[in-house]
Amino acid sequence: MSRTMGRVLLLALSALQLAHFSWLYLDLAWVATIPYRMTLFAVAPAFFLFSRPLLRPPILFPIRPALLGHALPVAISPLLPDDLALPLAFVVGAGYLLWLARSLYALRRERAGFHSEMILLGTVFVIAIGVSVLGLAQAALPGKLFFSLYAISIGLAFFLVQTTLGLRPQLPAEVGETVQTAYASSTLTNVDCDAVLVRLTSLMIAERIYMDSDLSLPGLAERLGLSTHQLSELMNARLGKGFSRYLRELRIDAAKAMLREEPSASVLSVGLSVGFTSQSNFYEAFREIEGMTPGRYRKLNATE
Repeated sequence: MSRTMGRVLLLALSALQLAHFSWLYLDLAWVATIPYRMTLFAVAPAFFLFSRPLLRPPILFPIRPALLGHALPVAISPLLPDDLALPLAFVVGAGYLLWLARSLYALRRERAGFHSEMILLGTVFVIAIGVSVLGLAQAALPGKLFFSLYAISIGLAFFLVQTTLGLRPQLPAEVGETVQTAYASSTLTNVDCDAVLVRLTSLMIAERIYMDSDLSLPGLAERLGLSTHQLSELMNARLGKGFSRYLRELRIDAAKAMLREEPSASVLSVGLSVGFTSQSNFYEAFREIEGMTPGRYRKLNATE
């Protein structure tokens, strides 16, 4: 659902930008057409259906009724009067933004692990609110000003989202783990958390099982005698991070030691030896955690 709606959202925003370009630079009034109106009404439901599986556990998300209900604004948009359609589209969008704000607020206890990302995505949220306000006052704005500002806002939002994912490529997976923990009742009531953490440390530090490229949350949970959800909750509650982040940090720490101590080893061989499955995954994780490439890290530490 999330992947499909993400593509729909991308196509809808791209179509809007094409219409804005045609109007602003070619004087083709595509922004006054029924397809533009329907696309405009499709953006907010598509964003909702893209975000909800990420921000709420799937069990709380009935897919088929959602598809039917959220398609309604798009279906009725051609029937609306011209002077009402565009402001109403942004009223609908504001309603979806309120849902997003409520969902993010529900995750406030877990937001410490996503501080910089929350700032960037919060900026996107502010931009969206600003566009909604401008949409309500669109008729009072001079000339093509509203569509210029709207086009700039879409482009800026794309840039900020891409920047966020560039800084933290594994963000969707980490958010998913956090959401599962935030919305579930505790499953650790009868678990000796301290003993499990000692066993976890032994597996990772002494036995170094993080080097296994096939290591997964379910597999690790089975070795610890826990369910997948119990382990996910334990790591988020006691370590302040999800499994994906925890595993990447261990692998990067091991890679850093190898880069310092084995100058003749290639960067790729270092990444593969600590559990990464490809050079690209290794580079992304290293940049995310250390803020530089493995090669740069080796060069800096070789001169010390």
